[in-house]
Amino acid sequence: MASPLRGEVRAAAVVAVAVVVVSALAGVGWGLLAPTERLLVVEPGRGVGLTGESAHQFDALALFVLAGAVLGLLCALAVWRWRSARGPLLQLGLLIGSGLGAVVMAGVGEQVAEWSHPRPHDPPVGQIVTLPIELGSDLALIVQPLIASFVMLFLAALSTSADLGSGRRAARKEEASYDGQGAFMPYGDAASSAELPYGGYQPAPEGYSLPEYRQRR
Repeated sequence: MASPLRGEVRAAAVVAVAVVVVSALAGVGWGLLAPTERLLVVEPGRGVGLTGESAHQFDALALFVLAGAVLGLLCALAVWRWRSARGPLLQLGLLIGSGLGAVVMAGVGEQVAEWSHPRPHDPPVGQIVTLPIELGSDLALIVQPLIASFVMLFLAALSTSADLGSGRRAARKEEASYDGQGAFMPYGDAASSAELPYGGYQPAPEGYSLPEYRQRR
């Protein structure tokens, strides 16, 4: 029993790491594609957003939420195809990886945006500056693990097999049907040298005849 459990734990760890790596790559794309916000410097250390620029904060947040939802959906579908590892541990690995992946995606995206559009130091009055994006709301981090978990639970609910089609249940039954030397034991104790509970079959002695049947009147 220890070996299958170790394999499930290893599969869950692989899934968690893979989801975090994919989320980091998605964070790079979000940092490059999300719109920036431009401000007009009206006095030292103070700026005013240009017309329509404040909406870019919502646009950046919406893009992050959309990226997290798509990533959660695709990761769940990809993980579900790992048929032999299906189970609660795989679900847990996907959930942990998606949660950490959302945090990594936000951090990587903000860092990439900072590199692409560095904040100016003490810009002169009247200059238009471009500020890098920021996530703005931590609630957006729950979208990716939420979608991933819902998709996995939905696929598990659609499965008609008790072991979700992983084949582990059939393997356990097959192992239980064999003894330590590999001999097939279809009837358990009945196939061993132990006496049967009903005493076994005893042939009738020679000369034995059925009792005469008399019809009642």
